[in-house]
Amino acid sequence: MSRPDPRGIGMTSQRTRDRLVDRLRRRGIADERVLAVLRATPRHLFVDEALASRAYEDSALPIGHGQTISQPYVVARMTEALLAGGTPRRVLEVGTGSGYQTAVLAQLVERVWSVERIEPLLRRARERLAALGLHNVALRHSDGSWGWEAHAPFDAILVTAAPAVVPEALLAQLADGGCMVIPVGESGRQQLLRLVRDGDGIRRTVLDAVTFVPLVQGRPG
Repeated sequence: MSRPDPRGIGMTSQRTRDRLVDRLRRRGIADERVLAVLRATPRHLFVDEALASRAYEDSALPIGHGQTISQPYVVARMTEALLAGGTPRRVLEVGTGSGYQTAVLAQLVERVWSVERIEPLLRRARERLAALGLHNVALRHSDGSWGWEAHAPFDAILVTAAPAVVPEALLAQLADGGCMVIPVGESGRQQLLRLVRDGDGIRRTVLDAVTFVPLVQGRPG
């Protein structure tokens, strides 16, 4: 089977990606590393072909199984916040989803471990990441609230679904000085938080009001 062309044509072209990056810059995304990676990453490969023409809109899109691919601004905002204290080497992502956020992280840090509880999404994400030649990612079918203890501690943790409260298991896997970016709260009242471990304490910063799918706990599906 031939590998999809990441450059795209028409509504998925490089010019379209450039316009998206210009919009993100106007909205306040200032980290040029993040903007360069979003410009280079073919988001249209991470959505169904029927939605490819909308891939570079700044909006969330459905990916099946009641899940979404986050809007580019949110991906950029979360990634920028994760890098704000320095570039982490070892990153845990909770909620692989389509694999788009995973792909962005993999181009910016040394190693990414990513967990996803919905197996068909994980399988497709693995295929997309391999097609793009991103081999510094390990994927696991698991409940995200458990993290991936065997590879802890992590320099950073990024969570792409919203729990009602921050899972203690994830906090326990964060290295001293490490950063977690996570949406928290019930539907309609979610906040994007940046948490930094400082010895036995956690420093907390509220970044934005956001809307994410809930972090479902329990046996993976």
